[in-house]
Amino acid sequence: MKQIVRDKWSSKAGFVLAAAGSAVGLGNIWKFPYSVGVNGGGAYVALYLLFLVIIGMPLMLAAITLGRKTQLSVFGAYKSIDKRWSFVGALAVICGFVILAFYSAVGGWVLYYFKNAVTGRLNTTDPTVLAGIFTDMMNSPKILIFYQLIFMLMTIMIVIKGIKKGIESSSKIMMPALFILLIIIAIRSVTLKGSMEGIKFLLVPDFSKITMDVAKNAMGQVFFSLSIGMGVMITYGSYLGKEENLLSTAVSIPILDTLAALIAGFATIPAVFALGFEAGEGPGLMFITLPAVFASMPMGQLFCIAFFLLVIFAALTSSMSMLEICVSYFVDERNKDRKKATLTIGALIFLLGIPASLSLVEGSGFRLGSLTFFDAYDKLSANILLTTGAFLLSIFVAWVVTTKEAVKEIESSGVEFKLANVWSFLLKYIVPVGVFIILVNSYKDFIVSILQ
Repeated sequence: MKQIVRDKWSSKAGFVLAAAGSAVGLGNIWKFPYSVGVNGGGAYVALYLLFLVIIGMPLMLAAITLGRKTQLSVFGAYKSIDKRWSFVGALAVICGFVILAFYSAVGGWVLYYFKNAVTGRLNTTDPTVLAGIFTDMMNSPKILIFYQLIFMLMTIMIVIKGIKKGIESSSKIMMPALFILLIIIAIRSVTLKGSMEGIKFLLVPDFSKITMDVAKNAMGQVFFSLSIGMGVMITYGSYLGKEENLLSTAVSIPILDTLAALIAGFATIPAVFALGFEAGEGPGLMFITLPAVFASMPMGQLFCIAFFLLVIFAALTSSMSMLEICVSYFVDERNKDRKKATLTIGALIFLLGIPASLSLVEGSGFRLGSLTFFDAYDKLSANILLTTGAFLLSIFVAWVVTTKEAVKEIESSGVEFKLANVWSFLLKYIVPVGVFIILVNSYKDFIVSILQ
C-alpha cells in the first residue's frame, strides 16, 4: 500500500476557526434558539452551560488529543490503539451520514430563504404571511429537494479541495463574518420595544421546568453543537502538528461555540416576545420570526439578506466537517481518491436525505412510528448516535488509551497541564456516568416513538 501523505492545517488560527466553524452552525443559530423556546427558557440554558463545562469541555480535549496522537481519521484512530474498538469509529462515520442527511435539508431551507430575502418577499411583519411562506416551502417537494441538492453540491465542492484550500480557507472568511453579523442582529433584537421579557426568558431560569426531557435535550444540544460524538474533532485534531497547544484549543472552541449560541439566542428570543410571536414555535422559529425583526428596522431587507447569507456560511462550515469525517475514512483507510470519495459519499448522503425532506410535506406518509423521517434522523443523531459516541469516547480515552498517556500527549507541545487530575477524574467517572443516565432515557424514548 502506498504511503498516504496527510494534509495539515497551515496555522493554529486556521484550525480553531475551522473547528469552531464545525461547532458553530445551524445547531447554534437555528436549533439552539428554538430549543430554548420549547424547553422552558433559562432553565434549559443553565443546564446547557453546566453540561458544557463538566462534560463538553473534557470530551473536546479528549477528542482532539486522540486525533493528534494517532494522526488518523476517526475510524483509524480507534483501530490503531485497539482493533476491538474499531466499531466506535464506524459509528462516527454513520453518524456523519445521518446528521448531514437531515442537516442538508435545513441548509436547503436557508438557501431558499436567502433567495426570498434578495427578492424582498420576506419584507413584512405580518406573522400570517411569514408563516404562510414557511408552510408553502414545507409543502413543495420540488423546492425542498432542489435546494437540498444545491446545498449538498456546495458542501461537496469545498471538501473536494481538501484541508488548506477548502475547509481552512473557507472558515477564515466565514467565521469572522458570521460573528459580526450575529452581533449586529442581536443588538437590534434586544433594543426592540418589549424585548425585556424575552431577555428574562432567556437568562432567568425557572428550575421547576427542569425535567429528564429537558436535561436530555440540553446534553444532546451540547454534543450536536460541539460536534462531539461524531468524530469531527478527532478528525480535525489528526491534522494538527505536535507543537500546537491542545489545552487552549479545547477551551477556545467551546467558548466560541457558546458565544455564538447565546448571541443567536439574543438575536431571536427577545424579538419573539417583542413582536408577539410564540417562543415554542419549534424548527420554524428562525424562519418565521427573524424576517419580521428585519422588516421592522431601517434597511431591513439588507439585514435580512446579510443574515441568511450568514446562516448559509454557518451551515456550510458544519456540513463540510461532517462530510470530511466520511471522506477521511475512505481516503485514509481505503486509500481512495479524495475527489471520487467526496462525490460518491455526497451523492449517497443526498439520497438518504430525500426521505427527511419529503417527510415534512403534509400527508406524505414518510414516517417511522410517530416520528417523521426528519424528526427520526434528528433524534437518532443528537440523542442516540452522538450521545453513544460521546460515552464511548470518554471510556476509550480514560481507560483504554488511559488519561496518563493522554496527558503525555497534551504536554508533548511543552505546556503544563495543571488541571490534569481534575480532567482525569471527570473523564473517568463524572462524564461517562452522566452521559449514560441520559443515554438510557434517550434509547427508551426513541424506541417508544418508533413503535407507536
